[in-house]
Amino acid sequence: MMLRDWAAEKQARVSFIQSVLKSSGAKGVVFGNSGGKDCCLVGILCRLATPQVTGVIMPCSSSRNFGIDRDHALLMSKQFGIEAVQVDLTEIKTAFVSAIEPLSPLSGASGMNINPRLRMTTLYALAQSKGCLVAGTGNRSERYMGYFTKWGDGAFDFNPIADLTATEIFDFLRYLGAPPEIIEKAPSAGLFEGQTDEKEMGVTYAAIDEYILHGTGRPEDIAIIQRAHKATQHKRSGALVYKMPEEG
Repeated sequence: MMLRDWAAEKQARVSFIQSVLKSSGAKGVVFGNSGGKDCCLVGILCRLATPQVTGVIMPCSSSRNFGIDRDHALLMSKQFGIEAVQVDLTEIKTAFVSAIEPLSPLSGASGMNINPRLRMTTLYALAQSKGCLVAGTGNRSERYMGYFTKWGDGAFDFNPIADLTATEIFDFLRYLGAPPEIIEKAPSAGLFEGQTDEKEMGVTYAAIDEYILHGTGRPEDIAIIQRAHKATQHKRSGALVYKMPEEG
């Protein structure tokens, strides 16, 4: 793995955020703060770039959202001087599901994807009302695997960490002095009880990153990674639009 100069990386990413804000005329940044590693890193970088940063804690059904996730979101917010607000989406999701299910029963995936899409709507409502931009919090490993929700956590105005693998995120957070509780806990989208990213994907981030960076790994891991990447290509390609054929 390439050794990174984290001091230089920090300055480059802070400058990137400042440039984005200046060119857009935005007053600051809004991001979803789940209390996880990616959100923590994005929050820190944005706060270094501008004083107006709001991390939105958005519990939705899962008790974990109301417990350890919220605790860690508040912990990093306090340490790095980031505004923290909470919007409980549980009742909104319940009402939404109740309205949809008489039309068509929701599958496990379609039901779980409601959570990140409600969060996206919340972030953009707050960002627009504040004159801010929405920062994305997905990393390179997640994007390669397609481990994000289209028009949910995959929707944002800019993303300052999209080129970093999950293991690089860990190293960057250690350099920045992030809370060890956040760095050391198992990555989880918090969509349901007991859920972890690696359990759901069937492969570890270490294996994913080894394949992304070096093209190597155990055959069984490589098979899972390649299958997931191929199956989720539509998430990375953008919406298809019709183009009228040129005459002649």
